[in-house]
Amino acid sequence: MRRRDKEIHDRSSIDAIIRSCKVCRLALSDGRQPYVVPLCFGYDGSHVYFHGAPEGRKIEIIRRNPRACVEFEVVDGIVEGDEACLWGMKYQSAIGFGTAEILDDPDSRQTALAWIMRQYSDREFAIPEEAASNTCVIRVRLEQISGKRSV
Repeated sequence: MRRRDKEIHDRSSIDAIIRSCKVCRLALSDGRQPYVVPLCFGYDGSHVYFHGAPEGRKIEIIRRNPRACVEFEVVDGIVEGDEACLWGMKYQSAIGFGTAEILDDPDSRQTALAWIMRQYSDREFAIPEEAASNTCVIRVRLEQISGKRSV
């Protein structure tokens, strides 16, 4: 990280940023073409989970190249200045790198879907097996994560 003064060193602070987010951006590499998509997600402290249709571009890319990057941000406000170069933004962000995998095991899919629901609700949900089996569930195992803050 270039701006060490903005780096967040405390993992619990990075986890708090992720848990406060409503959208995660999943970045993949499709050969020489980058691909990024905003998604609903779940987070268990070590993995990020996504769900979606069993077919489509992100699924095809992951099957060819499972390397992934995830990005989270919380915007706390705009900092206005008298000149254009004095404007800024108050934010917190986290970026993680890891490996994506498509979950085939029914128990793993159920666990992942429960983590996704926990991201958005304090309620527990029973997910019908038929619905879970018709949903593609992706798990990104985080191998590296960093946080950044500008206040």
